[in-house]
Amino acid sequence: MTQAIPENYMKDASGRLVPTELVSDIDKQRNDLVLEIVGHAQAVSDAIAKFKAQTAGDIQAFIELSGEKYGAKLGGQKGNVTLMSFDGRFKVLRATSEKLVFDERLQVAKELIDQCIHKWAEGSNAEIRALIEHAFQTDKQGKINTARIFSLMKLDIKDPDWVKAMEAIKDSIQVAGSKSYIRVYERVGNSERYEPIELNIAAV
Repeated sequence: MTQAIPENYMKDASGRLVPTELVSDIDKQRNDLVLEIVGHAQAVSDAIAKFKAQTAGDIQAFIELSGEKYGAKLGGQKGNVTLMSFDGRFKVLRATSEKLVFDERLQVAKELIDQCIHKWAEGSNAEIRALIEHAFQTDKQGKINTARIFSLMKLDIKDPDWVKAMEAIKDSIQVAGSKSYIRVYERVGNSERYEPIELNIAAV
């Protein structure tokens, strides 16, 4: 619970109470400006969160309404959906992104791939070996880059151990969660191109 600050005092960055008479005018003015901006930012953030939740609910309700027209009951919030205005000027996209992780079978795949490299020895392509080492590198959080792992699955290699490794990778893929995005677009003139209506403060 946040401790109340006594009247005529301000709390500094170390948590100490400082009499306001000892705080310079410029420090007070800077503090007031920051708190004003933060207040506006929190209000905008709350409005965006409310917009996202309401829009997601409206889209899902419309999908279910559309399904009822054909006697189909649709459920769940997954799947990409695009809704267009009648004149084609605007479109609303609901996109769902899944977070993929790998279970212990990825290590089985790595062992099989290492066997391939050892078996190929001097005859192996240096670029493929570099690609493999790069794919299994982890980031600062110790996580594997899924795109790099998937790049291995695109290689057309017929070696039985390699094929087993690719099967192990496929079997190791797990869905750890999903996140929905709402994007709103406006057509550029009469072209086929659409520009997003930005809801990202950095892009406005």
